[in-house]
Order: sequence, then structure tokens, then C-alpha cells
Amino acid sequence: MAKGEGRDYDLVVVGAGHNALVSAAYAAAAGYRVLVLERRAMVGGAVSTTEIVPGYRFDLGGSAHILIRLTPVVEELELEAHGLEYLEVDPLFFSPTEDGDPLFFHRDVSRTVAGLEARYPGEGEAYQRFLDDWSPFANLVKEAFLSVPSPWELGKKFVFNRSGGAWKTMLQRIFRPYGEIVDEYFTEEGVKTPLVWMAAQSGPPPTEPLTAPFVLWHPLYHQGGIARPRGGSGGLTQALARKILSHGGEIRTGTPVTRILMEGDRAVGVEVAVPQGAPGGSARSARSARSEWAAPSPAEVEAAPRERITARAVLSGTHASETFLRLLPEEHRPPGARAMRTGNGFGAILRLALDAPVRYAAHPGDEARVGLQLLCRNRAQIGTAYGDFLRGEPSRDPPMVGMSFSAVDDTLAPPGHEVLWIWAQYYPYKLASGTWGDIADREADRLLDAFERYAPGTRDKVVGQLFQHPEWLERELALPRGNVMHLDMGMDQMFSLRPFLGVSGYRAHVKGLYLTGASTHPGGGIMGASGRNAARVVLKDLDRKKV
Repeated sequence: MAKGEGRDYDLVVVGAGHNALVSAAYAAAAGYRVLVLERRAMVGGAVSTTEIVPGYRFDLGGSAHILIRLTPVVEELELEAHGLEYLEVDPLFFSPTEDGDPLFFHRDVSRTVAGLEARYPGEGEAYQRFLDDWSPFANLVKEAFLSVPSPWELGKKFVFNRSGGAWKTMLQRIFRPYGEIVDEYFTEEGVKTPLVWMAAQSGPPPTEPLTAPFVLWHPLYHQGGIARPRGGSGGLTQALARKILSHGGEIRTGTPVTRILMEGDRAVGVEVAVPQGAPGGSARSARSARSEWAAPSPAEVEAAPRERITARAVLSGTHASETFLRLLPEEHRPPGARAMRTGNGFGAILRLALDAPVRYAAHPGDEARVGLQLLCRNRAQIGTAYGDFLRGEPSRDPPMVGMSFSAVDDTLAPPGHEVLWIWAQYYPYKLASGTWGDIADREADRLLDAFERYAPGTRDKVVGQLFQHPEWLERELALPRGNVMHLDMGMDQMFSLRPFLGVSGYRAHVKGLYLTGASTHPGGGIMGASGRNAARVVLKDLDRKKV
């Protein structure tokens, strides 16, 4: 029998996060037999939306669609034809300042510059200079995100590219902490703080060396803008699922993968658990009392019968530690897998259903509700919060990002009502004392108190809530140690070092096994670049019958 003949599928995809779905969509559109397996009762992973409070649609993970707007994924996969409708968000950012009127950052650069110049003379010009200086580098980073991160590809992008001067002349600055970069351009803390706070969304604090790129890709926000799928963040993954199905692909939910099947040194499929009472592999009917997005419990998985599914190739979109340290048989696990830094969590989010729109004291108008609300007084607040985190304590004074996308999407809440999501840093997974079960209510209350300083009266509008602390993120979204980026985003785990040296090209160390997701290049965030890059590698091997 020829290699690959007689297999159930050409490609089996483990997990239905957005990167895994992107890869599956490209493979299905190319005519390959594709099966996606998802442990939860719905697709989407950390890019999904459901009705947690009656009448209010809550995102369960990422909410701001920024990076994917810099890729061709939506256009190439024709996702608008499959129900995806993006709503533009402008202004991009709203930032209250300690010393007066708030700042607004618009997608239009000239409008942003004018606003900064009016508020802080000279800072608008500095902002334009910052964008002019670093836009070439930011675009090189964007190109690197859209390619396999081999040393040769990175060299072509940064060194031998005609625009490579931006890399070569600014190399020393790129290796510095991003907090120092803003000091080179700006004098006003009110301008520095929102730039640094946006950079901190990747995880590392502004004092950490080798992190300058986290602020240096700021010019890209003006290129792609920010958008929201109508109906919630999960609109993206629902459209991807419909794309897969339209090309004959299959998706089975409520079907956890229990191990990767091996023949010699080659991955040849997966074993799955099929919970009883779940026709077609979906456990939704068997767990009607549980929420639509819940996964089978460990007891259900343990008791379920097993099914073997064979394939020419296996693509894993789960956390890299799940793939290498649980799904792969022990004798096939690479030594480098145990050196990956999953970290200690870093953020938590409080999702609120409100019976009236949020109103900021600094700007009560609706304009402040539209974009990301950067609620950070100064850079010292970030440093103090990170210090709490290092001691194993939740931040006592957390910097926050507010998101009230019901301002642009009336499908998220009843008329005149609001959904408000408050992301805050830093929150450790492992606490110096106690457990998250002990302190979750207290920390959710503390976070709402912190938000009240910016928008008094919000507490009185709350009709329901969900607090997603690091243990919740691990338990419900399969994010080990509550790290929404899968692995820490330090430069020792970026580009060709993600997830670790030797497996950064989306091919795992065993034949027939491939990787995608936030554990791989270019990392976390709603971008789809990992899924697209992985699909190109897998399709190349399938086309050439290498698997």
C-alpha cells in the first residue's frame, strides 16, 4: 500500500481554536479530506462568544481584532461570504490622563497628531516622527509574522531586504526595553503611558530588555485599525467553521483527543474519547445541563469508549505542552519540550452585563466607549503591578483595558444596555498563599472598584458578571497556568525560538506531525498568521506526498 493510502483523512486537526480553523480551512479549500476535533461543545477556543447572562453575549477570550487585519486571511478564505461582518472601531484608543483632558488615538494619523499637538504642544510632531522612523521596521515585522521563521527567512526580511537599513541602523535600540524607547521621543507622561500600556499587552513589563519591538509595531495599529465581528469575537471562528464545512470538511465537537497515534517514527492519526449519548461525536446532547461551550469532564473522558482515526498528517492547534507532553507517547517526546516557559499567568478579565452604558468621568460622551479604553495612570503603576505579580500576589492597583463593544454592535446587549469587559494585569496563576477559589470574589470586587475611579456608578449598573482569573482560564479554555499567550512572549521564545529551537517551522520533530496556535510563531493574539503559515507547510508536504 502506498504511503497515506487507506487513511481515514488527509489531515486531522486537533483543537478548533482560530489558528487551527484557519489551517483547516486552507486545507479543505485545497481539496483535502479534513477533520477537526474539538473537546468543547463549540468551536473557537479563546476566540468564541456565548450568552453567559441572558440577553448579553460575552466573548470568552480575545475581543479586539487588530493583528488579523494585517493579514490576507479574511480575503483569501472569503470569510465575508460565510457570514463574517467586521465593524470598524474608531477611535482606536481612549486614554484618560492624570493632568486634564483625555487623549484619543484615531486610525487617521493626521487626526491623532493634531489631537496630541493641541493637548501637548510638540508631542504631536514627536508622534509623527516616531511613526515615520519605525514604520519600515514595523512592516518588516509584519512580513516576518507571515512567513516561516527560519534564520534564512528572517535574514531576508531584516538584513537583505531593501528596507533593511531600518534594521541595521537601529539594531541597538531594538534590543532595549520598550519603556526606554518612548523616552527617546516623548516628554509627557500622558503620551508615554498609553503607548507603553499597549506594548505591555504582550506580557513583559516595560523594563525588560529585548522587548522594544512590542512598542515598535505601534505604527501597524494605524494601518490595519481595530474591528469587531458583528455578534461577538466568535463571529470569526463561526465563519471559519462554515468555510471548512462548505468544502466538505468535517468538525466534531465534544470529542477530546486522548493521544496521537504512531507507527514507528511517524504520526498516523489520533485516538479520541467519544462520550456516551453523543451521536456523531458531539457531546452537547449528553450535557444539556451544562453551558454550550463546556468540555466533557475528566470523568466523562475517562469513561468514554475510544475511537481511532487515521490520517496522512496530524496538525495540533493545542498548547505545545499538551501536544508534546500528553498527547505524544513518552518515547517520542523531544527534550526541548520541558524547557518551554509557560509562565505564571499574567492577566485576568472581568466581564460585566450592564443595564446602561458605561460613562467615563473624563469624557462622558459615547466616543470614549468605542475603542480600547487604556486605563493606566502612568508607567509606575505598571511597574508596581508587576512587582505584586513577582511576589505571587494579584495587583493591588491594576492597570486596565476597558472594552465596551456594544457601543458599535447592538447585537451584544438589549437596547440601551451594555457589555463591559475589563482586562487587567498582573495576576499570577500560582499565588504566594491561598488559592484563586479563596480570593476570586475579592479580586473581582477590587477590579470593579479600580474601574469605578474612572467611571463612577458602574457598579450600580451591573446585572451579571463572569470573572476569568488564571485558574479559570486554565480549566475552561485549556490555557496552562492561565497564560493567554500560551508561552511567555520574551525574545527567547519568539520567531525561530518559538516554541523552542528545532520545531519553530510548524513541523514537529516526528514525521507527519505539525503545530499551529499561539505556542508557535508569531505567538498570541487574534491574527491567524500561525494558522496560515502552518497550512502552507502542511499543504506543501501533502502536495509532494511527503506524508
